[in-house]
Formats: sequence, structure tokens, C-alpha cells
Amino acid sequence: MLIALTSVKGSPGVTTFTVALAANWPAAARRVVVECDPAGGDLAQRFVLPPSPGLLSLAAAARGQLEPEAVWNHTQPLVGEVRVMPGPSGSHQARAALSGVTASGSPLYGAGQLPGVALFVDCGRMDPGSPAEPVIRKADVLLLVSGTHSDELAHLAVRLHELGRAAARPCLVLAGQGHSTAEVERELGIPVMARIPHNPGAAAALTGHAVAGRREKGGLVRAAGAVARSLLGGTVPTQATGVPAALGTQVSGVPPQQIRTSGVRVVPPELPHNGAVLRKDVSS
Repeated sequence: MLIALTSVKGSPGVTTFTVALAANWPAAARRVVVECDPAGGDLAQRFVLPPSPGLLSLAAAARGQLEPEAVWNHTQPLVGEVRVMPGPSGSHQARAALSGVTASGSPLYGAGQLPGVALFVDCGRMDPGSPAEPVIRKADVLLLVSGTHSDELAHLAVRLHELGRAAARPCLVLAGQGHSTAEVERELGIPVMARIPHNPGAAAALTGHAVAGRREKGGLVRAAGAVARSLLGGTVPTQATGVPAALGTQVSGVPPQQIRTSGVRVVPPELPHNGAVLRKDVSS
């Protein structure tokens, strides 16, 4: 399985949640976190890892014929049984590597289709024309991570249709405090798969900054486990109701004819896409 994670605005914690999801994946699978962030990777610095093997070494090797199994030669141990393919910290190098690694026929895509394999690809912020965009088109699942303040949701609303059409299975994951889950579902017309709480201790443990002797679990880990189980079970739990719903089915309060098969609401042209309908920020 190939799972792509991205955002469209700010830094809602995509890298942290990518590691959390991989670390809490319940299936007995070979798990690899792949840093495909065009702005540059963070995990090598956070976990004091050498830059190679990683994305750069795979990009160089992929110029020739490379079997999917060879992807493991370009990974390093990260957390527990999870391995990582760290991206270079500089954006220039990262973009150069991505142009080869994400091209059609990349061994990365083949590795994601191998039995018992789960690739968690951190695509960073998905700006228009991002070199990581081909990953979204090839991914089995897209987890779109967004903050819930008005400015973040305004950017999300503009890009929902585009990303919904590009991805085979788009899912929305909210992060932090701001507008309530019910408000977001109602105004965007797309079910929310999970909400990641603000959990600094657990985030630190998953990004190489844990306090010695302190083991953090908390809501971040629980959210990651719930998302993993939903993906493996083929359902999307909507937190507003607590009832699992297959992606693309009717969202409460949204007419069924306004739901695309991707699960993204088709907003009538006369309605604004700027998030102005959300009047105030509230606690999650």
C-alpha cells in the first residue's frame, strides 16, 4: 500500500503524523517513511541520521533499471520496526531528486504494490506544480492534513476539487484547535477521517526530541492508530457522528447529488470558496 500525506497551507504536522501513522500501523507489514517534501526533509536532522542512503541515493540508482525490492537498500532504521528514506534538507536537492524518484515507472511505486509493504510518503505542502504531485496520482490513499482556522480552511476549500480528482481515495484529517469538526464537515461537504489533537509531548517523541525516560502516548498516537485501522478496514469514521462511512457516501446535511465519488462536495458556483461562512474559531 502507498499512502501519501500532504497539506495545502502552513505546517499542520504532516511529517509528525506520517511517522506516527507508520509507527502505529497495526498490520504486520514492512513499513517505510519516504520524505518527498519539495521544501527538504527534516527526519535526518531530527533523528541524527546520515543523509545517505535515502532519497538522493535512490534517485541516482533509479536512472538505471531498478527492481522494487531494491528500494530497501536506500532506507535506514527510524522508530521500532519502521524504516525511513530521508530526503535531503535543501529544497534544490530535494526537487532534483523528486524529478527522478516520482517519475512514471519509479521503483517506489512498484514497492508500494508488493505484498506486506506499507509506504508512508510525506509530500510536504502540495503547492501547484509540486514535483511530489505524481505520488498523489499513484497513491492508494491520500491523507490531506489541514489546520482548522479560517485562513487554513480557505486554502483547503480552493484545492479540494483538484486534489479530490487527482487522488484515488482522498481522506481529510484535521489538526489542532480551531473550527469544530462538525463545522468543517458541514461547510466543505467532506467527511473528516480523524482529528489530531495538539500533543507536544507525543510529537516530540515522534520527531527525535523526546525527553529522556519519558514515554508519551496520548491523543496523537490514538488518532494515528484509529486512522490506520480505518484504512485497513476500508472505512472512514466521521467524528461528528462516530459512525463509520465509506468514503464518497452521503454526508449528513449535504444533498447526495452534491457528493462526488471522491467524497468531495461540488460547491455551487454562487457559494464563496473563501471560508467566510465560518464565522468564528472554536475549540475542537
